[in-house]
Amino acid sequence: MTVVVGYMPTAPGHAALDAAILEAERRGTDLVVVQPRPKRRQPPEVAEDIDVERDKLARSGVPYELREPDHDSDPADVILDTARERRAELIVLGIRRRSPVGKIIMASTAQRVLLESPCPVLSVKAVYD
Repeated sequence: MTVVVGYMPTAPGHAALDAAILEAERRGTDLVVVQPRPKRRQPPEVAEDIDVERDKLARSGVPYELREPDHDSDPADVILDTARERRAELIVLGIRRRSPVGKIIMASTAQRVLLESPCPVLSVKAVYD
């Protein structure tokens, strides 16, 4: 069994990764980090941020795999396909606040994963100072 986490270098993404590492440790299982490639070039600080997260993963001791699907891939599809393929026991997602209008106009990745997931989903909010 596996824990799958959808990761982006954002505050909710960091919170999701931290929670996923803890869940994988607690469950004694491996972790698959799904990190979609952005459509545009990343600024240097984002690349550094990702390196810090890779170091965190390595230090955790949790066996992990990093999947970086093409930018044309729908993140929800990749997360759901990975969960099915790996028979995940948990998906972890970082969520952010959305306005009521934003919820109506655009369905989020988190919403699709919550509705279509083959396993439980843990949604995590970032702690803001």
